[in-house]
Amino acid sequence: MVILITEDGYIAEGKQPEVGKRYYLTDAESGTEAQNKAFHALVQEYFKSGAFSYPAKTVQELKDYIKRDLGAGFENFVYATPEGIKRATTTDEIPEEYRTARYTMGRLKSWSKYTKRERRETMDALIAQMLLVGVQTKKFNEIMTGMEGLWQKKD
Repeated sequence: MVILITEDGYIAEGKQPEVGKRYYLTDAESGTEAQNKAFHALVQEYFKSGAFSYPAKTVQELKDYIKRDLGAGFENFVYATPEGIKRATTTDEIPEEYRTARYTMGRLKSWSKYTKRERRETMDALIAQMLLVGVQTKKFNEIMTGMEGLWQKKD
């Protein structure tokens, strides 16, 4: 949604918007477009580096491994029983005998549904992993420089 700030007034926190200038309005609880761009740029650079240990053959596969291991993980599960397919929101709801890859599949939480905090925590973990494995490309350093302001803002 795009809004226009007029002389009649506005409601704003922090830096005041300028009269006559247009701004994008986003939900303060959801992730920002800057976070979205930064995450995808980081994953892309990680993939290009080849320094990851995941068996990913595409950028999308690498992104899925990152969301599973460093992010919010699965939002729900389905599992097969002799009575048919069942649904669960947590692994605790799945009977012990069906908690294997043979019987259970999870649905990863979509990046678009991550909260601002979940996005920041996932990117923090991804950056830590990238630094640990030695990703030090020019593009990675540019991304890191561009992200400095994002982490100084509160949730």
